[in-house]
Amino acid sequence: QVRLVESGGGLVRPGGSLRLSCVASGFDFSNTAMSWYRQAPGNQRELVAQIATAGTIYADSVKGRFTASRDNEKNTVYLQMNNLKPEDTAVYYCKAQLIPSWGQGTQVTVSS
Repeated sequence: QVRLVESGGGLVRPGGSLRLSCVASGFDFSNTAMSWYRQAPGNQRELVAQIATAGTIYADSVKGRFTASRDNEKNTVYLQMNNLKPEDTAVYYCKAQLIPSWGQGTQVTVSS
């Protein structure tokens, strides 16, 4: 059974930082590309970053501020978010490529 558990969200002021984590289980993690998505109220879910074998790609809106990484020994992916902006407010999810499962997400709120 595929399980994705996100954590690390919270309330932060503009310019602040957060580090999200996602622990995965139930599939071949080390050979699976992983992604981070986010969904703000009233918006569609959007891709934030994808960690693949060939490298990591980022949405233009987060380039230079967010860094995605993974630890295959811990079956965990991370999203380091720096210089956060109010428009980064959303529920953040991790996703395994080609696996139609989502975790519960973690709420990130950027507000003064």
